[in-house]
Amino acid sequence: MIKRLNKILVAFLVITGIVFSKQTFSQENKSVSRTISVDVSKEKGHTIKAWKKCIGAGRANEGLRADWQEQLRQVKKDCGFEYIRMHGLLHDDMGVYFEDEKGNPIYNWQYIDKLHDFLLSINIKPFVSLTFMPSALSSGTKTQFWWKANINPPKSYQKWSDLIKALTEHFTERYGKEEVKNWYFEGWNEPNLKGFWTGDMQEFFKLYDASVHAIKSICPDYKVGGPGTAGNGWAKEMIDYCKQNNCPIDFISTHNYAVKHGFLDENGKMGAIFNNNPKAISDGVIKVRHQIDSSSMPNLELHYTEWSSSSTPRDPIHDAYHSAAFILDKIKGTENAANSMSYWVFTDIFEEQGPRTTPFHGGFGLMNYQDIKKPAYFTYQFLNKLGNTELRNTDAASWVCKSDNGNIQALFWDFTITHPGDSVLDQVYYKRDLPSKDKGTVHLKLTNVPKGKYNLKVTKVGYKSNDAYATYLQLGSPNQLTKKQVETIKEANAGNPVISKQVEVKGDGKFGYQLPMRENDVYLVELEK
Repeated sequence: MIKRLNKILVAFLVITGIVFSKQTFSQENKSVSRTISVDVSKEKGHTIKAWKKCIGAGRANEGLRADWQEQLRQVKKDCGFEYIRMHGLLHDDMGVYFEDEKGNPIYNWQYIDKLHDFLLSINIKPFVSLTFMPSALSSGTKTQFWWKANINPPKSYQKWSDLIKALTEHFTERYGKEEVKNWYFEGWNEPNLKGFWTGDMQEFFKLYDASVHAIKSICPDYKVGGPGTAGNGWAKEMIDYCKQNNCPIDFISTHNYAVKHGFLDENGKMGAIFNNNPKAISDGVIKVRHQIDSSSMPNLELHYTEWSSSSTPRDPIHDAYHSAAFILDKIKGTENAANSMSYWVFTDIFEEQGPRTTPFHGGFGLMNYQDIKKPAYFTYQFLNKLGNTELRNTDAASWVCKSDNGNIQALFWDFTITHPGDSVLDQVYYKRDLPSKDKGTVHLKLTNVPKGKYNLKVTKVGYKSNDAYATYLQLGSPNQLTKKQVETIKEANAGNPVISKQVEVKGDGKFGYQLPMRENDVYLVELEK
């Protein structure tokens, strides 16, 4: 059925003159509203891939599940992420820290080993978040999330330091110093929010000081940083503290979400409102980069260890096709400012609020429980297909790249904010059928393309195109999916090209193609020798 639909689509485009299998520049179409012109011989430089550096996951214990591991294996294959960051490595369900009757520490690394052995087996390195406080070491009982993350300072900073030192020694013994030198160690998670740290900023600096000296005592080349704050916070304060106190720091980390209401909505009662500022996310990243550049430590790396369209795992924007173009717009706008942009998260197997009861519930993930790929998933899959050399290009919503083997890729999109503003919650607006409006056509013009035959592939994400949530709505939004329904959704949204054919570039080196564009459409055009 899908192949038949693809053939119908291609036939329609050819008949209407919107797409041409082989087109000279004299064949102009009056409906063209945007042109991407690129000389394949003019290189801009190495393709920046800050998006690829890291991906997020919920909590460490979820990483022991077979379904979590299978999804990550698939995500690694398709999207190529290099690191992963998650919460709860030191949480009680990882069995890390106990004390005997006399208060002497007892360490246990068995669950941690299982998790990290798996990560390294699929060539993903850990971006270690030193969270949360083991209850036996905690100074209080206040917790966050369904799984009771302990958010209090330690009762003994010496015991905390000893724990972090012992953990670092264990990593070094098990995986080798040269391997661990490539890892990152982050001091905490969002200590500027009372929901994640009951102490103040100075108490956090005390925790970071104990952690970084414990880690560096094993190897001064191990990379440690923070503050891992929410909303771009404490970057300047972190640098000033480390400078004034001769405290080591290798990177700044922080978080950002494109919402202006409902920032920490643990129970999903508040609702969220999308930030319709076109520069949301991007402006914050650039601001923090400027703070670092103008500081006493201008060479520090900047890592956004969490970012997304919304900070609640009950926001249907995460499931919607709008997310695909949103992600690309923000990656494009931050690629020269951040060393990594770690999307939060790769899977809906994510239990901050406990197990979810429906297959599409607005979860953060690129995939849902049933391994169904959301539109956002294809964004990263498309990005991973870009070659290592970016070509000069004046179009702000695209990348045109080439691979070492001569293949050419063009990734372009339309980013249109359709959310009506403060009057409507995301949980109302995005939880319905939202047809996209026409935005004219895009004309891709390539010059100096090496002569020869190429396989042309065009793959698309947009409204009802690799849009699993739209298919789910068409099925009546069932609370539980049957096996057949899962297969139906996957088959309809499998990432297959809408156009696949052979084309020939003549001696003049010119290649042109037109494609219809709607609001928040994303296209990947590939020319393979």
